[in-house]
Amino acid sequence: MKQQLLISNKVEIYTESFGDSKDPAVLLIMGAMSSLDWWDEKFCKRLAEQGRFVIRYDHRDLGMSTVYEPGTSNYTITDLADDAIGVLDAYSIEKAHIAGMSLGGMLGQIIAVKYPERIHSLTIIASSVFGKAQAELPQMDQRILAYHAKSAAIDWSDSASSIAYLAGGWETLSGSKPFEKKRMYQLAEKEYNRSRQIQSRFNYIFLGGGEEYLDRMGEISVPAVIIHGTEDPALSIEHGQALAKAIPHAEFVKLEGTGHEIHIEDWDTVIEWIIKVSSNY
Repeated sequence: MKQQLLISNKVEIYTESFGDSKDPAVLLIMGAMSSLDWWDEKFCKRLAEQGRFVIRYDHRDLGMSTVYEPGTSNYTITDLADDAIGVLDAYSIEKAHIAGMSLGGMLGQIIAVKYPERIHSLTIIASSVFGKAQAELPQMDQRILAYHAKSAAIDWSDSASSIAYLAGGWETLSGSKPFEKKRMYQLAEKEYNRSRQIQSRFNYIFLGGGEEYLDRMGEISVPAVIIHGTEDPALSIEHGQALAKAIPHAEFVKLEGTGHEIHIEDWDTVIEWIIKVSSNY
């Protein structure tokens, strides 16, 4: 693994890469309020072993990238898509395969429309349509919102309670597959210890913008695969199904019993599809 803190759009973006830079590049884009740590290092290495140059990175307000004062709004969803392209620029990558989780999947849609010349393929995991139709689809399980309402009472200087809160957040997103408590706590500890300012993650509550890219999934022409769990409590499977219909020729992969997560039991399937769709160019 190689680490690089780079400047993209006048902000610092922390990145890590795996594998041979001469191999086809796969840029992994994580969801809102989630650092690069949630693309498990072992997952990244396993993907790289399949002949891919894998890059993961911290969004703004997360991990070791630029952070802003908690409770402020300093960027739009389009800025985050531009940050992803900035990462490719910094690595001198002309064209890459994009794999996005949740918000990362929506960023992938914007990138595919705004920068079609920079993308070979698109893998979208546990995400939804970036469009008005999203409001008509089933809404997030209220238990998730109730859990995060407790965040105001967290003493973020206390590592034990903070890590427990971060790991517990993923438990609210799990499906019927066994909750990976040990792994989630390990990743939460990594995220907490690496963060410049952990509370800044909540600035994603104010994220907006991107109106000019709404409902333009029909313009996406690259090979695409939509991967979605059948028991996703944040974005139900109907979100993935709607997205698969909206992107021309997209394939749809259903993960039985999986929630809003990249469960270790699904790693082989997810990697298999990233490799498959990234071989069709």
